[in-house]
Amino acid sequence: MGLGANLGDAQAALQRAVQALAALPGTRLVALSSLYRSAPVDAGGPDYWNAVAALHTALAPQPLLEALLAIEQAEGRLRPYRNAPRTLDLDVLLHGPERLHTPTLTLPHPRLHERAFVLQPLAELLPGGVAPQALAAVAAQRIERVPTQAAPGWPAQPWSQD
Repeated sequence: MGLGANLGDAQAALQRAVQALAALPGTRLVALSSLYRSAPVDAGGPDYWNAVAALHTALAPQPLLEALLAIEQAEGRLRPYRNAPRTLDLDVLLHGPERLHTPTLTLPHPRLHERAFVLQPLAELLPGGVAPQALAAVAAQRIERVPTQAAPGWPAQPWSQD
């Protein structure tokens, strides 16, 4: 799952989102990337705080998406226009090997390969799983790993449950 926020207390919103993801029915949080700060892509507004979380879930893709939308809404997410700044943004990036294209959900996420704020944290969770050329293609996008002291309550290193 991709996590992002750039309005309000974005770090706190991401921490609450991680807890909400872990509490979904039939779901277990298995890994969490470091926290990153990135410039908005195709949008204005303040910098985003981003991370990627890996889940094991019994939820099918569409019910999972609906659960993510409910978590966003609980955080006050509004959609006044495309790419508007947001209190919370949750995206289904991958759902195992599943390929899907519906009016509401495409898997893998159609812009996953265009976003440093997804590829950098994903590369942390899947060493060797993100092609070097994919990272090179987004190298011009400003992104930085947030130092531990600037992210209280967030794991200091990528976290995974064995």
